[in-house]
Formats: sequence, structure tokens, C-alpha cells
Amino acid sequence: MLAFHIVRSKISSVQPGKLETLDDLLAQAAHYAEFCMRNSGKMAPTLFLIGADGPLMFVPASLVDADEKDAFATTARLVCIAHAATACVMALEAWMKTATPGEKMDMTEPPSESFDRQEVIVLMGESRDGQKQKFLPIIRHDNGKFFNLGETTVPGMDKMEGRFAQILPPNQPDASTRELAKIMLKVKGVKTAKPVGTVRLPRSRR
Repeated sequence: MLAFHIVRSKISSVQPGKLETLDDLLAQAAHYAEFCMRNSGKMAPTLFLIGADGPLMFVPASLVDADEKDAFATTARLVCIAHAATACVMALEAWMKTATPGEKMDMTEPPSESFDRQEVIVLMGESRDGQKQKFLPIIRHDNGKFFNLGETTVPGMDKMEGRFAQILPPNQPDASTRELAKIMLKVKGVKTAKPVGTVRLPRSRR
């Protein structure tokens, strides 16, 4: 589980042709997050991208410590280069705490240890036109089982920071750079990212 300080001011139906913009990708990531939460009560960190090979997604095999998180971020950047991504979204479970206007945020206290912490799905989107973020509160029953994803009331950050930010390369990679990234992924044993589709939830779960 990742943590954020915020100051307040497999897939059922594959339709890759419908994913064309960063907003499309953010919506897809939100659908996928809900699909995972309803089926397993959790969601592994996932990279979604739109590139030269169409919409793709990449999920790490394991993410148990800081080293593996760093490795996932590095691999995600390589995947974006290899597939000439024009937009990407990192989707993660996280703890979040907020501060109301005029309230001083205690930056020394980890959100996971905060009394008023909130469990959320964080969607961090990037394109060469800018960045967009969404924070979707995870709503659970009293027994801890997943109920639904709420609507975010927290504005996006002006600039994303951390290991999972700046995943998209600043410039479109040329053919030789893409080929080098593909070779590095092959050496690392990373298999081709899986096609992204539109998650179709049963009507009773919408």
C-alpha cells in the first residue's frame, strides 16, 4: 500500500480501438480497478498505456518491498519507451490524508498512520499535453469487504512526484531507442504487455 499527502484546495471484453486519449485511459483504469476490487478486494499496481502497438497494460509479478517498487517503476518507463507510449496511467492502492484550507499538514506523519487516513485508488495519468490525477475512495462494508469506489472530492496535484511519476518519456522515442528498450525488457524477462479491454461489470454490480 502506497501513501500520499494531499492538501485540499484478465479483462472481459477487449475493445482497444475505443481507447485513444488520456481521459479514455483514466476511465479504463477506473473500470479495471473496480473490476479487481469486486473480484478480489484488492488491486495490484498496474500500468496502462496507449502507444504504437495500441492500448496495453503491464502488471508486475511481485511488489513486496521498496526494491521491487523501484524495479516496477523502471520497467514501466522501459515499457512506455518500447511501445512509444503517447499516454499512460499508473493505477495504485494507497493511503491518503488531507488537510482543509488553513490547516497545516503534518508531513512527518505517514498517511498510513494517520487517524483520519483514507483508503483510495490513485490514478496518475500522463500525456505530453500534461498530467491528470484521480483519487477514488475505497468504500468497504463493516466486515472489511469491498462495497464500491466513491467519487473523488480531492483536486489533482499540480505536479506528481515520487517513483511512480514521470513514467512517460518527455519526447517520442526513435526507432533505435525503442529497440534498445525492447532488448532491455527481454533481458529482464519482461513479457509483452497485455492488451487492455473495456471491463464489463454485471448490471447488478454497476
